[in-house]
Amino acid sequence: MTDELPVHISRDELHTLEVPESFQAADSFDVRLINHGESLHLHLHLDDPLSEVAAIDASNHFVERESQRFVRVTVDTDRLDGTSHVGKLKVASAYGAETRWIDVKVVEPDETRNSVQVDESLAQPQRRPAREESSPLPGPQLLVFGLGALALVVALVAALVLQETLVLVGSLIVLGGVLVALFFLLQG
Repeated sequence: MTDELPVHISRDELHTLEVPESFQAADSFDVRLINHGESLHLHLHLDDPLSEVAAIDASNHFVERESQRFVRVTVDTDRLDGTSHVGKLKVASAYGAETRWIDVKVVEPDETRNSVQVDESLAQPQRRPAREESSPLPGPQLLVFGLGALALVVALVAALVLQETLVLVGSLIVLGGVLVALFFLLQG
């Protein structure tokens, strides 16, 4: 789940800003702009220390009246180097008439957060699901069996009608192929 930094706009008066004093993130996060009043433009800016590890795609954002907007702050965790970075996020409305600064601390993400736990059972052979008892041949195998039987009938009819030795040998080969296919269908 992505962390969210809430910013309330115009809750008490037009263009007022309500923000937390500080915020901590271990990865990229969203600035959630919650406008309680009229439509307006909001300016977001990362100071120099914070911009070393984080970035915002655009600094000016239009927020419709009585709506919310999410602005992504992308954190480059490769640049953290095992240390935390502290900086400030500037939020300004009314062309800077209302400005708030939020202390943002970006910390190294937990290793367990991105890891997958593997136990001994993964090395054990997995059991196949039990077949349905109502039919010994499930759908796709039944189709293959039907097509093999049709090929066998066509080959035998051709051998009887044409009465050629070569056609008879071909029919026997088709019969052998159908029997082998049947064997594997019933095994698998």
